Amino acid sequence: MLLEIISYAALAYVASLWIDKLYMNSPELSFPDKILVRSRYRKYFLFFAFVILFTLKPLEIFKLTAIYLLILMTVTDFEQYMLFDVMTAPFALIGGAFAWQNGILLENFISAAIGGGIFFLLAIISRGAMGGGDIKLIFGIGMWLGAENLLNVVLIGAIFGGVAALLMILTKKKKRDSYFAYGPYFTLPTIYFLFC
Repeated sequence: MLLEIISYAALAYVASLWIDKLYMNSPELSFPDKILVRSRYRKYFLFFAFVILFTLKPLEIFKLTAIYLLILMTVTDFEQYMLFDVMTAPFALIGGAFAWQNGILLENFISAAIGGGIFFLLAIISRGAMGGGDIKLIFGIGMWLGAENLLNVVLIGAIFGGVAALLMILTKKKKRDSYFAYGPYFTLPTIYFLFC
């Protein structure tokens, strides 16, 4: 047990270093002057997330890697409203390998393409409120979960994300035209479905 705790702590530390490196090399951060403030609890969150999620149920390496990337995407989107290609691309590719291994690659690819296409249209209609990272994330989720659970994730994310946005507007923490991190409202239900 002690060895596992040390492993999770090391994993959280390395993940946090990787995120810091991505921030240093990105000119598109939403809060570049608040990196330290917004990330002050990151290592603790990552550690506890790894402990809880990786000890709940034994999972194969594909799903463990996917959950690891989803946790990191949750963090970066909350902290800086950013979903990095170096996380979304491997997430989608590993999802493709998992789907191929299970004989559902074509079905999941079609789901991913339709989901990504719809979110691309939403990005155009919303004039950038929905970003490119969200489109790639939805594509990746489609590669992993297929049509039915992708639809479930989108519905859950839209409901909880919408409620959270409304609460922030009502409490004057955000304005109606403010940017908002929707990614975590899709990553967290995806983690749930990967455990099912």
